[in-house]
Amino acid sequence: MTMAVRWMGHLWQEPHPTTPDEINALEREWGVWFPDEYKRIVSTHQGMTPELPVFDVDQGTDVFNTLLTIHEDEKWQVYSARGAFEALKPHVPTGIFPFADTPGGQHICFDYRNTPAQPTIVLVTVEMDIYPIANSFSEFLEKLHD
Repeated sequence: MTMAVRWMGHLWQEPHPTTPDEINALEREWGVWFPDEYKRIVSTHQGMTPELPVFDVDQGTDVFNTLLTIHEDEKWQVYSARGAFEALKPHVPTGIFPFADTPGGQHICFDYRNTPAQPTIVLVTVEMDIYPIANSFSEFLEKLHD
């Protein structure tokens, strides 16, 4: 069982829910199935940040800044999963989809290239290098620390 992650306001101070229909629409658009735990978390915590935001990656540590939004909000388009995907798409292999960002403009992504049923988690740097973080979304959440 995954340790419960506590979420804090970032774009909004209170939860800003998205609907299952909005999540399903993005899955259809991208041709993927998101992990159930991600769907549960993003449905209530999109635009928020985890209380323990640090994660380890090959080149050291980085910080989980914002859980990208599914619900389209013009004011916060820069934090939209769709917007981030469109920016990354020309530069990364097919099968990589962003769900969070870092303060340095890097993206934490699902990587469906080798495991379509259970995406791994990778960091895509601003130079478009790809580094593995975790074997699953649940494992990624378990690894968050301060």
